[in-house]
Amino acid sequence: MIDAKLLEILVCPACKTKVRPEGDRLVCQKPGCGLRYPIRDDIPVMLVEEAEKPGSQQTANEKRQ
Repeated sequence: MIDAKLLEILVCPACKTKVRPEGDRLVCQKPGCGLRYPIRDDIPVMLVEEAEKPGSQQTANEKRQ
C-alpha cells in the first residue's frame, strides 16, 4: 500500500499530471496520456520506460523493441 502523502505528490513523469492507484498500477489521469506505472514491493516505478500504454500489457520500452 502506498502512503497517502506520497500519492499526493506523485505525478506522471511524462506529462506532470496526478496519478491514482488502480490495482498494482498508478494510472495517469490526463486524457490522452493514461500511462500505467507498476508498483513493485510497495514502491512505485515512475519511469516512462517501465510504464504501460493505455489498453496495453506491454511497457513503453517493450513497444520500441
